[in-house]
Amino acid sequence: MSVSAALMDELKGLELADDAATLRLKSRDFFWFSPVLKRQLDACRADLVVRPKTREEVLQFAAIAAKTRTKVTVRGGGTGNYGQAVPLEGGIVLDMGALNRVLDVQPGIGTFEAGATMLDIDKALAPEGWELRFYPSTRKQATIGGFVAGGAAGAGSCTWGQLGDPGAVIAVEVVTVEEEPQVIRLEGRDVLKVLHAYGINGIILSVTVPLAPAHPWAERIVAFPDLKSAAAFGQTFTEADGIAKKLVSVFDPAIPPKLGRVGKLVPEGRAAAIVMVSEPQADAMAAIARDFGGTVVFERGAADAQAAAFEGTGSYGPLYEYTWNHTTLHALKRDASITYLQIKFPSEHSLEVLTCLAETFGEEVLMHLEFQRRFGKVAFSALPLVSYTTDQRLAEIIATINATGALVSDPHSYVLNNAGWKRIDAPQPEFKRLADPHGLMNPGKLAV
Repeated sequence: MSVSAALMDELKGLELADDAATLRLKSRDFFWFSPVLKRQLDACRADLVVRPKTREEVLQFAAIAAKTRTKVTVRGGGTGNYGQAVPLEGGIVLDMGALNRVLDVQPGIGTFEAGATMLDIDKALAPEGWELRFYPSTRKQATIGGFVAGGAAGAGSCTWGQLGDPGAVIAVEVVTVEEEPQVIRLEGRDVLKVLHAYGINGIILSVTVPLAPAHPWAERIVAFPDLKSAAAFGQTFTEADGIAKKLVSVFDPAIPPKLGRVGKLVPEGRAAAIVMVSEPQADAMAAIARDFGGTVVFERGAADAQAAAFEGTGSYGPLYEYTWNHTTLHALKRDASITYLQIKFPSEHSLEVLTCLAETFGEEVLMHLEFQRRFGKVAFSALPLVSYTTDQRLAEIIATINATGALVSDPHSYVLNNAGWKRIDAPQPEFKRLADPHGLMNPGKLAV
């Protein structure tokens, strides 16, 4: 579609942008991690970007979009990987980044506007002694509304689980896209109606989440003889409930050389773990690592680690920016033929399945593990680096992995229903009919 003069007149008073550079920037996320999505989505563009600054402007916009039957794609920081922020059919990108206030903080709970970045939230919470329970590796750019709409887990999930776990999100305010917009507050299990829903189910206005007491998070890199011993350490350390931890990431020996300067800290041929641990308990972590042949090869105290995250100081950025999806980003900078997958390992025999997959694929699929709690139990998922050759071979790799009892959530599809094990057990299509009665929100992302 093109933007009509009548629609532009309706939108008068809102911040608008229609220059080519802004339209390209705001019509993209990190879909290009996938060669499949890059082919499908690279040319997609919005016709206009609207950036509301207040709740009232969001309601005003929703009414206009409904009245004019204008397609809408809601955007936070654009740090997702599956094309959530990409408008398949043009229309308007609604950039929520200006709604970025901390609305309320009480002991153990905080409410934030959807456009607040997770790093800025933690900066605001730090003087009060609180912090977000978990955040993605894109903490600096990712908004809390975008994380709820398209994320799942991150640094802190080794202790606090994932977004889909009971109690991880307390409440979400959603604006409906209709001629007389409503603000609907979803609480308890009802928040699942908008969780990981690609922004198809209304405009997220604010998010209320539980908070955690802040710890002095020290950073460590630990080298291990091989992937098996590093993974066994990850499992044992994550299960050590007496040690406060924020991050447990494990890497195949071939991955550190793909991580730039930080990777050079790991001796050649060694597997590695990146860990964030409460500083007073770092020695207890190191003792567990030694049980599996591990040696600490880099350490940074909590004050310096926080300064690296909050202020950008130090020789290395925060180490969480080498984990989760950032691992793939660093590898892609050095080898454009790399892509990735997302794998959930079975609760039983997970280390055996990991060993089987590592032996089956060798250098073709390099295992990168993220340890977490899933509904209270310690588990790990993988974001392996995959040498991409053809779509057919990628499909064969996925089928082989699924046959072992591990489950692939396919990051090479932008369709919500194709998201594999990340699908949410909630009536999302039913809520969409209420929140988006004209079918204007992020069309094409939900197969019906």
